[in-house]
Amino acid sequence: MKLPELKIGSYVARVPIIQGGMSIRVSTSALAIPVAENGGIGTIGGSGIPGPELQEDIRKAKAATDGVIAVNIMYAMKGFHELVMASIEAGIDMIITGAGFSRDIFKIGREHNVPIVSIVSSPSFARLAEKMGAAAIVVEAAEAGGHLGTDVPLRELFPSIRKVVSKVPLIAAGGVINGFEMAEMMDKYGADGVQIASRFVLSEECSVSQEFKDTYLKAQKEDIVEVQSPVGMTGRAIKTPFIQQMEDGVDVSAEKCKFKCLKKCSYKYCINDRLMASCTGDVDNGLVFCGANAYKMDSILPVKEIFSQFVRDAESVYKEDA
Repeated sequence: MKLPELKIGSYVARVPIIQGGMSIRVSTSALAIPVAENGGIGTIGGSGIPGPELQEDIRKAKAATDGVIAVNIMYAMKGFHELVMASIEAGIDMIITGAGFSRDIFKIGREHNVPIVSIVSSPSFARLAEKMGAAAIVVEAAEAGGHLGTDVPLRELFPSIRKVVSKVPLIAAGGVINGFEMAEMMDKYGADGVQIASRFVLSEECSVSQEFKDTYLKAQKEDIVEVQSPVGMTGRAIKTPFIQQMEDGVDVSAEKCKFKCLKKCSYKYCINDRLMASCTGDVDNGLVFCGANAYKMDSILPVKEIFSQFVRDAESVYKEDA
């Protein structure tokens, strides 16, 4: 059965897939463009990069595709408001935000006619987001990569939020790596679509270093661990020598913070530096965020083929009247 479209505000994605907005410089226009061209919502990771650079990347994406382009900006960023306004000025279609909860963002969205998509990990925040005016809500569960807002698995968390959200699309996120799981979340649990991040790291178009992708390809289940982020949240990543150093009690803090990018930071280490190190190839000294099921992936594919596989597998089992 053919998958339904995903409508958020006035925008329609013909394939109900949102590509996760992975920062820093993991999800750029290079990835968002082919995702949008293949019918999904392509997302640029907007956290931790300068406003002018973000605007340039958004404009590049908007010029290259008629598909839907979003930006993901963490509320935990010190420059949250400035990045939001820079994105709107650059012509972004919608804004996705999590890692904290902003009430003001909904007013900004209404004033500029830009849909706001909230990432939540609890029924209470989901209910609040819908009440405040979210155009869609992403339920991000324990299996997600990067910063985690809950330890509750997706198939336990999603039903509790489905009960309290009825007016806007509800998107399932966390550990979904194939079309069969996508169809399951839509059929059995009532999701309107899924958000996928880790699978797109292993795409030809994702602009991270080959060393970053190789870390994914080599990862075993036991290599995927939880770490404490200076943001003040737990994160999920692939174990690297840097993480081993932290576990061994080595002082990995930076001598001086160069970015001052977070509203609250433990300064245990510079997350911006460590994420960028991996993106550019220095995995030994870097942080490689990933989802809980990243170890199950074993191939790098074009975005077009990833979409084809997801849609083919999902539609082979999807039941429209479920």
